[in-house]
Amino acid sequence: MSFRIAVTEDNAINRNTFMQKVQQMHDVKMVFIAENGNECLAELKGLPHNILPQVIFMDLEMPVMNGIETIQIAKALYPNIHFIVLTVFDDDDKIFEAIKAGASGYLLKHEPANILHEALINVIESGGAPMSPAIARKTLKLLSNTTNSISVNTENAFPNFITEREKEILKHTINGWDAKRISMEINVSVLTVRKHIANIYEKLHVSSKAQIITLAHKNKWI
Repeated sequence: MSFRIAVTEDNAINRNTFMQKVQQMHDVKMVFIAENGNECLAELKGLPHNILPQVIFMDLEMPVMNGIETIQIAKALYPNIHFIVLTVFDDDDKIFEAIKAGASGYLLKHEPANILHEALINVIESGGAPMSPAIARKTLKLLSNTTNSISVNTENAFPNFITEREKEILKHTINGWDAKRISMEINVSVLTVRKHIANIYEKLHVSSKAQIITLAHKNKWI
């Protein structure tokens, strides 16, 4: 049996290091390598369902679209894909944001090939949640505190790359308004509204209103 994986990482050295580790895993097939979240979603959009990666190893700090935003969108569109975060960061907010977005595991980048391989098998075969020991200790410590001590923003958490005007139009679209009604409400032309909607679709890598609504409900944008 072989496992299908992908990696999203903006740093060339880290990508090469990861690939060297993957080469030690003889039962793993690399589906694609992406340099940021936007590129990752574009790769996924063009793949047949039967060759989608089972696990995507995801960096967090990337330009264009960061790892948490990528997981948030991709998990709603491709619920069967598991995401394992690979990061040098172990701060509290990042841990909880990644888990809330839908990450299945959270590993530090220096982990050796055998740990990455074990994590891969863990999430695919057992539905586990692999974590580096340092991350696991911190997570347990945080969970032992009161809920009030966990500062995670859950209100209207639109991705950062969506502009204020696009958020306004997106909310109206989710509520079932057509372009003409939106144009009258915000006092712009129908053509302008349609252009904004096209930009939103492109940024979120969706092709229908149904997918937009799925994303909105999954991520509590409404």
